[in-house]
Amino acid sequence: MKKFLKITESESVHYDLEKKSISELLKAMNDEDQRLADCVKMCIPKIELLVHEIVIKLRQGGRLFYIGAGTSGRLGIIDASECPPTFGVPEDMVIAIIAGGDRAIRTAVEGAEDNTEQAWLDLQQVQVSEEDIVIGIASSGTTPYVVEGLKKCQENNIITGCITCNAESPITNYSNFPVVCLVGPEFITGSTRLKSGSVTKLILNMISTTTMIQLGRVLGNKMVDMKLSNQKLMERGIRQLCNNYNISTAVAKQLLLEYKSVREAMKVLERNPKETI
Repeated sequence: MKKFLKITESESVHYDLEKKSISELLKAMNDEDQRLADCVKMCIPKIELLVHEIVIKLRQGGRLFYIGAGTSGRLGIIDASECPPTFGVPEDMVIAIIAGGDRAIRTAVEGAEDNTEQAWLDLQQVQVSEEDIVIGIASSGTTPYVVEGLKKCQENNIITGCITCNAESPITNYSNFPVVCLVGPEFITGSTRLKSGSVTKLILNMISTTTMIQLGRVLGNKMVDMKLSNQKLMERGIRQLCNNYNISTAVAKQLLLEYKSVREAMKVLERNPKETI
C-alpha cells in the first residue's frame, strides 16, 4: 500500500482549547464548519459517478450496502434506516453494517474495527452478491474492518465505493468509485466525529436522496411514498392532496386511511376527480 499523509490525524490549528471561553470555542468550531460545504462541492463529480452506479444496481434489483466502524458506521446506519420511511422502499434495499454489530451503535466494541475478516462474514450473512454495491465509510481510510471488507468484495466481483477524508489512503485502493473529501485537521486533533463526520453525513444525504429521486421515489419535490407512520406525516400527506386536488381535509384523510399511501391516493384522484371533491 502507498504511504500517505493521514490528514485526519494532523495537529489541530486551534491551541489551548481548555483556556478558551464557550463563545470562543463555538465561534472557532463554526469557522471550521463554514468550509465544509465547499469541501463537499469539490467531490460532486466523484459522488455523481458513484450515484450513477448505485442507481444502475438498484434498478436491476441489487442492494446498496454501507459498512463502517464507530462514527462512520453509525452514520451509515442513520442513512440506511431513513430510506424506508422517507421513500417507501423495502427495508432490505439499503443496508448498513457496523463493526461490532448492533451493540456498537450505542457502545464502542473493543477491537471490532481492527478485525480484518469480520466485514466479509457480516456481508455473507445477508447474502451479498455481484448484483449489489458496497460502500465503505472510513474517515481515516485505514480502518481494517472496512478496508479488508472492500478488498474481499472486489475479489468476489462486487462493485465498491468509499467515503473517506484522506487522499491515497488504503481504502481507495479497493474502491471502484472513491469519494475523498479533504477537510483538513480536526478541531480537536484526530476527532473525526467533527468535520469528517459532518461531511460524511452530507455526502450520504446526497447519495441516498439523489438515488431515490432517480428511482422515482419523489414526485415534484414531495415524498409521495413516505410511510404514514405518525400524525405529522399523515398531516403532511393531507396537505399534499388538498393542495394538489382542491379536496377537503376530510376526503384527503379518508383516502390516506384507506390506501395508506399518498401516491396511491393520488392515483385514485387522477382516475375519479369529481367523485372525491
